Amino acid sequence: MTPLLEVENLRIHFRPEDRPEIEAVKGVSFYVEEGETLAVVGESGSGKSVSAQALARLLPEPPAVIESGSIRLRGREILTLDEAGLRKVRGKEIAYVFQDPMTSLNPVYSIRSQLAEVLRLHRPEVRDLDAEITYWLDQVGIVNAAARLRSYPHELSGGMQQRVMIAMALCARPALLVADEPTTALDATVQHQIIDLLARLQAEHRMGILLITHNFGILRGIAKRVAVMFRGDIVETGPVAEILEHPAHPYTRALIDCIPRPGVKRRRLASIDHAALAAEAARA
Repeated sequence: MTPLLEVENLRIHFRPEDRPEIEAVKGVSFYVEEGETLAVVGESGSGKSVSAQALARLLPEPPAVIESGSIRLRGREILTLDEAGLRKVRGKEIAYVFQDPMTSLNPVYSIRSQLAEVLRLHRPEVRDLDAEITYWLDQVGIVNAAARLRSYPHELSGGMQQRVMIAMALCARPALLVADEPTTALDATVQHQIIDLLARLQAEHRMGILLITHNFGILRGIAKRVAVMFRGDIVETGPVAEILEHPAHPYTRALIDCIPRPGVKRRRLASIDHAALAAEAARA
């Protein structure tokens, strides 16, 4: 059976006018099945978000250049689509939730206006916009959803803003949700609430999720498999429990070793020696 999303040998370079060329993604391959979550884990700068944004061709080209590879959604090649084809994919088939909702929500438009725009564009058959918007706000746990239609982003807490972003992403009924660090700006309690929410909505709507994160601590509650990225390459992939308990790559072991553990006495947190890891990878 064909996976929902297949990425093969994706290579992405950046060619800024006044700086040397950067090889950001070095031939990564991964897939997401319908109804499953694949987590991509790594530090900032490892290539996670660049790979995720390439799925719907969101990277500005130039300076970004997709050197080679294939991105197929339900067997259809994304990299050969024209602008009209990409507009049909973005939001409707592949939706995104980013890490900072305040920079994603428009501060001068009400919550209703912003969700209504998504529905008019991707689901023009919907006649009762208020009922549909209220339904999705209720789905993501917004209390007294009908009263929030006229609210503006600044009137909501960070956790509620992120719930609104999830409602905006899901109201178009996408096949794949790309959640790019969706809990980074939130406190620990709200982080787990958002992850639990995504897991519940995924089970109800059978969508695939690509979860981009640097936080191993949130994986067990939602992800089936995990891919570890280091310097633009996927160095290890497998079931979450197996990777967490028996990491094979030294970078994965270093990431896991950095996780604070309550009750474990340690003078200072472990850090990652990138030079040593790069040297070890080169020898391998």
